[in-house]
Amino acid sequence: EISSCDWSSDVCSSDLFRPYLRLLAYCKPYRRRLLPALVCMALSAVFAIIPPWLIKDVVDDVLIAGDALLLNVLSVGVLILYVMKAAFGYGHIYLMTWVAQKVIIDIRLELYEKTQRLSFGLLYRKRMGEFLSLITNDVATLQTILSTAVVDLIVQSVTFVGILCFLFLLNWKLILFAFAILPLAVFVIHKASSRLRRVGGQIQEQLARLSGIAQESLSSIRIVRAFATERLEFRRFEEQSRSHFKVLISGTQTRGLLEGFVEVILMAALALILWMGGREVLAGRITLGGLMAFLMYLGLLVQPVRTISRVVATLQQGIASADRIFGVLDERDEVSLPTSAVMPSPMRGEIVFEHVWFAYDAERWVLRDLQLRIAPGERVAIVGSTGAGKSTIADLLLRFYDPSRGRILVDGVDLRTIDLFRYRRRIGVVPQDPVLMKGSIAYNIAYGFDGATPEGIRAAARMAGIDDFVSSLPDGYDSEIGERGVTLSGGQRQRIAIARAVVRNPAILLMDEATSSLDALVESQVQSAMNEAASGRTSLVIAHRLSTVRESDRILVLREGTVVEEGTHDALVEARGVYYDLYSLQSGNADA
Repeated sequence: EISSCDWSSDVCSSDLFRPYLRLLAYCKPYRRRLLPALVCMALSAVFAIIPPWLIKDVVDDVLIAGDALLLNVLSVGVLILYVMKAAFGYGHIYLMTWVAQKVIIDIRLELYEKTQRLSFGLLYRKRMGEFLSLITNDVATLQTILSTAVVDLIVQSVTFVGILCFLFLLNWKLILFAFAILPLAVFVIHKASSRLRRVGGQIQEQLARLSGIAQESLSSIRIVRAFATERLEFRRFEEQSRSHFKVLISGTQTRGLLEGFVEVILMAALALILWMGGREVLAGRITLGGLMAFLMYLGLLVQPVRTISRVVATLQQGIASADRIFGVLDERDEVSLPTSAVMPSPMRGEIVFEHVWFAYDAERWVLRDLQLRIAPGERVAIVGSTGAGKSTIADLLLRFYDPSRGRILVDGVDLRTIDLFRYRRRIGVVPQDPVLMKGSIAYNIAYGFDGATPEGIRAAARMAGIDDFVSSLPDGYDSEIGERGVTLSGGQRQRIAIARAVVRNPAILLMDEATSSLDALVESQVQSAMNEAASGRTSLVIAHRLSTVRESDRILVLREGTVVEEGTHDALVEARGVYYDLYSLQSGNADA
């Protein structure tokens, strides 16, 4: 667990090898393909490094000794070696791509599922685009690691070791001179790695911010155009693009310098060996074929070192992405699921708040010792000024958060022990700003309810007062409404939200400021639909407009997280207390 890791930081505090080990754990279910892939990688590398040894025999035993038959054998042998190399190369490319794609799908699904359960506090602190960047860009970087970088690392490492073995067999004295220079290359790679990892984290962070700005601007396009802030949003996007460009170029410079410096070091070693090897041939201590094979191997050694230095850069950027991803996956769930969940059956809809205290931030109490009981089938309204804690009660009832103190009971069962998913499916929610999904009207009404039938969808629409409108459309309930329901009016969206809430026949109906953004005529129509939907169900109505709560069985007046008044509309007006003041302010008079 990387609980100390801030996923949005440039460099995570996790141990160097921990992200690699976690990635390896994701490969475990696919080891039946991973192991053959590793074998193919090794054999592909082995077949690639044998030909120079055959060239040695061609020079010494064929061209000098004049053995024509051996020339034929060695020529065919070289061809066979490269055919085998190509075959095993295809095998490891296919198998590793398959494994990498499976692992990436698993990580992406786990990350997406985790974002569905992240605390609202974290979700509200970050732009949605940053989470989208994690799921797309950072995961894509991991895909590059698994499908390309790991393959190159293994193949080139085997190639490197194999070439060194042949070099020692050919002339161990010459290779010792080359080794005097190689430690410098290792030192440079080591020093560059930490910078590459830091820059890699900055690149992904800047890209996440860029995605966040774009998502925020596009999702608020109506506001942007209404306030003529297109140029402002463009400048924000342009500035972030430039920031991303700067860190990207910084990383490119580091990688370029690393590869170039390593290549110069290797060429220096090659020049030294050429000079010393030529002297050995002239002195008769090494054959011409042996020197040619030695130089070929030394030339081949450049490619593994260059590739490994490039792979190091890719791995560092990829591990920075892995740190960010695992940082999100390791975020503690504020609402934990019970190990042995229960579910009242049948659900009657009794709601009890027992001495509930709640604060979003430590000791900044939104609710204070709230005690509340709602009987099954009762319609209760909660009113109060902005910030009194009305919507917090709805969030706690849906278990978006758990109480800081006290407990909430539904049908006598502590909400912390209830099967959360089955419980939420028995609650109908009508929010202040109904969010509709891209799709048909029928899809939106049945959203999240697998048991919805065409008849049930239409019955819910009639109850919500939207059936006549939907039936008048050319495609009826199959009509597409566009993303977030932008093709519908506010009242139409609200009625579809009511239909969506009642189609599942919920035991509890929760309406949170459901008419606050509507005009008086549409509000009256929607209110009638809400009244019919609430009939026979436990209903909790959170309202700012008091005209919408007059028919409630009971009205609770909330102030600073505490119920200060309780009763029917007429009784509260007659009492001339807090409710009376609110009602007088809204209606312009004190007449009930």
